[in-house]
Amino acid sequence: MANKIRVKLILELRSAGMSRNLIASTRQISRNSVSDVFHIADAKGITYADIENRSDQDVYRMFYPDKHAVADMYRDPDYEYIHKELKKVGVTLKLLWNEYKDTCRTENTIPMGYTKFCEGYSDYTIFNKLTNHLEHKPGIATEVDWSGPTMSYVDRDTGEVITVYLFVATLPYSQYSYVELCLDMKQDTWLRCHIQMYEFFEGVTVRTVCDNLKVGVIRHPKEGDIVLNEAYEALGSHYRTAIMPTGVRKPKAKASVEGTVGKVATAIIASLRNEVFYSLQSLRMAARRKLDEFNRKPFQKREYSRWEVFQEEKTYLQPLPEISYEIANWVYGRAVNLNFHVIFAKNHYSCPYQYVKQKADLKITDTKLEIYVNGERVATHTKFPEYVTNRYSTHKEHMPDQFQKPAWDDERIMQWAHSIGANTHAVILRIFGGVTIKEQGYNPSLSVLRLSKTYSETRLETACEMALTRVRTPRYHHLKAILAANQDLIYLEDKNASNKELSTSGYVRGAEYYGGGSND
Repeated sequence: MANKIRVKLILELRSAGMSRNLIASTRQISRNSVSDVFHIADAKGITYADIENRSDQDVYRMFYPDKHAVADMYRDPDYEYIHKELKKVGVTLKLLWNEYKDTCRTENTIPMGYTKFCEGYSDYTIFNKLTNHLEHKPGIATEVDWSGPTMSYVDRDTGEVITVYLFVATLPYSQYSYVELCLDMKQDTWLRCHIQMYEFFEGVTVRTVCDNLKVGVIRHPKEGDIVLNEAYEALGSHYRTAIMPTGVRKPKAKASVEGTVGKVATAIIASLRNEVFYSLQSLRMAARRKLDEFNRKPFQKREYSRWEVFQEEKTYLQPLPEISYEIANWVYGRAVNLNFHVIFAKNHYSCPYQYVKQKADLKITDTKLEIYVNGERVATHTKFPEYVTNRYSTHKEHMPDQFQKPAWDDERIMQWAHSIGANTHAVILRIFGGVTIKEQGYNPSLSVLRLSKTYSETRLETACEMALTRVRTPRYHHLKAILAANQDLIYLEDKNASNKELSTSGYVRGAEYYGGGSND
């Protein structure tokens, strides 16, 4: 029974030579209760050998027959069940006590009062070495913040000291924590830290509690709705967690992470202060080792460690979505060109040819590029890496068939180029020779030919002739640079002068210079 003096245990410890003060301090038993058992045992001449084979209940009845009779009046609560139920959202001891009373009425037994009920639960948690921590429920909240203290590493090439910022997250119930090292505190970094945090915890809590950071919160009025920025709200929706900023200047609303920030400063920052790191990766690896030590270190005032309590809390977390959230940026009003491609970061991505000359919006993530026209997604592509340029991603289904040609085709473009001159025609041939499908050559070719309208066909022909001597496949930017700097005019002038010089010197030297006449 809860709230009973553990008489048999006290006698067992006494027989082992432990004093009453030591028994009281090591077993969380009142010193008066231990003394009372000692006095009764001495008065009745009872030793541990006399009761060793008896049950706890029989021994208690021997020492306290009157109390046992009174205790038997009440129906014992199922404290194991109560302890499990308290971990659920909204469940309190008061609610469980009322349910316990209802059960007693149904079974026609006598319920104990609320005070005795709570004392019994407290004794149960102590006796079973359980955590009676009712302020937080498992799996309910994650608290996140930036750490004030920072770290750094040295750039080996330049010698520059690079500042590193710490993102800190804590589960209040288990105090299990996560730390990520970052080069900035911008919005995309903030969101990526959340994604990595949920994966580290292997689940998601009902709430994510943050400060009123500008990277996440647009407005937090004293009255009315809190306004999150679009990206942060989308992340919360994807992971099915409620983003809940704390009140302005109310750090106690997320006391767990505020406390963890200070502990992390000691566990990670202070412990690594004498080491020099030459890359962010090496600093992250060292910090991750220290974080693991921090999570596995036993509590000072609680049983177990953060990691051990987290193994229990993990079962209460919501599962991760099948696909991780991808951070997206939008680019608006891009033209769908005549070759039915839009341009992003100097690369070309196709969309259905019916949208030629319309405006498209681009949604760009780390790995994908999606094309939207009039709010409807019309194409999805794998995004080219940042170091790749002038590449085409073309879906065959986006291409026009032989009965539905765009306004320009390769034949018309070739005819235009030929009408300007042989060198211009050669440039256009090389452009078409460097693409997989002919439609990919439309825009580059037309951009070259349209230079004739700005600078004249004669100058374009000269610029093409000059460019062909220097570049394998001249394009718009090569020819534009030549024409804008008047290099084509200088080239033509030098060419004409050279031809004139060759022609004049040929008549002066005569046949004798080349071995003719008497020199044969």
